[in-house]
Amino acid sequence: MVFEEVHMECGYRADVLIENKIIVEIKCVEILGDIQKAQTLTYLRLMDIRLALLINFNVVRLKDD
Repeated sequence: MVFEEVHMECGYRADVLIENKIIVEIKCVEILGDIQKAQTLTYLRLMDIRLALLINFNVVRLKDD
């Protein structure tokens, strides 16, 4: 990942990136917590993208979480 012209060798990798405009983060956890939200916000900031979807598949209906 490159941030402000600095190449960073780290584990930051979004699950799905759509046309360099939308980040899709896929989770399967009991409850989406602050750490998952912070991770998604970090991806937005580092990649200079304004839209992300954080989806938890560990629910009966996707709209529940």
